[in-house]
Amino acid sequence: MLSNLNVALHSLAVFHQLKQDAVLCALSKFLDMPLTVGVGERVTAYTDFVAKLYASGIENLSQYISRAVNNDENVYIRTVGKGETPSPLLCRAVEGELAVLSRIAALTEEDLRAMLDYDGYLPPFESDGENCRLAEIYRHRTENIGKYGYGIYADYHMFYLSDVGQIIPVQNPDPIRLSDLIDYKREQQIILDNTHALLSGKPAANMLLTGDAGTGKSSTVKAVVNELYSEGLRILEIRKEQLHKIPAILDELTINPLKFILFIDDLSFQKDDDNYSALKAILEGSVSAKSQNVVVYATSNRRHLVKEKHSDRDGDEVHRNDTMQEIVSLSERFGLRITFNRPDKATYLDIVHHLADAAGIAYTPERIDISAERYALSRGTRSARAAKQFVDTILAGTENDY
Repeated sequence: MLSNLNVALHSLAVFHQLKQDAVLCALSKFLDMPLTVGVGERVTAYTDFVAKLYASGIENLSQYISRAVNNDENVYIRTVGKGETPSPLLCRAVEGELAVLSRIAALTEEDLRAMLDYDGYLPPFESDGENCRLAEIYRHRTENIGKYGYGIYADYHMFYLSDVGQIIPVQNPDPIRLSDLIDYKREQQIILDNTHALLSGKPAANMLLTGDAGTGKSSTVKAVVNELYSEGLRILEIRKEQLHKIPAILDELTINPLKFILFIDDLSFQKDDDNYSALKAILEGSVSAKSQNVVVYATSNRRHLVKEKHSDRDGDEVHRNDTMQEIVSLSERFGLRITFNRPDKATYLDIVHHLADAAGIAYTPERIDISAERYALSRGTRSARAAKQFVDTILAGTENDY
């Protein structure tokens, strides 16, 4: 019976890629073994399967297969993701293959032990057995694909672009939440409202966040993503020198059912920078770059983005005003521009108090205020970042080292 199940596993076509999965390959090898093979060899095959299951970080076979199925990027899920209706033939194939995979996901440790004729120690694994709901879960996720996504976008919500232009998931993303950020509530709400518009399919603006260093611009964007990723939001961080790759990236993202923020941190340009022209084309919504499920969020310490010299103002060009307009025009192409101003002394100390309370630090307000202000003066600035760094020095016991 189990050998017949293994033959069925080999017949997968829609979920063809799962036949290359390390855990399923090891399980298939075990199920394929004829009873004439020695017990030692069969025990080795069994332990190899369990070892690979352990290595995946999931000790439950049903849950492992469910994740593999839900994240599989196949012709059926890509069709659904594009908003198209799969053919009846394809739907029938998916139904049949899910039935096969459900039977495999329901296998228990006792089922496999029965094939071994061995009463010694064997590493255990868990299974949902007859309670496996693989087909039901897959149907639910497919019907709500705009929230769950598929492929790498199902398991991760933060990504970066590699040097060769490949989208790579961030394995350990910044866990910051909006509740961790003190002050700047008005600015946060504007970003939230615009992002909610994106998620609901309404026109959403490209945004430029400017202001002093350390005021929480990039932290706010990441916190918003952490708050909303379960609603179908993902973020892809792109470096300035990679801007020319965005049109090709959009070819992939535009047909994805999820919503994406292209995040460009600490953006600024030299005059005549080629990347400057690339970003202009993207923000203008050229035919190759326009997408309804993607917005650009950028942060910069410069309001006009392009580094401006006095010679640019006093140059000898005939149309000097045109030159100046070109320099400042890039920031105006963002639909929303939000300024994060440097906090005053009272706000800075309020941030320090909130962070100290959150860290469980017992303190006297007058004493911590004096130390916090001295720390800020030593750094030459008051900012949310400086407040966080100061509280970290207290936790580390080094607050008197500056």
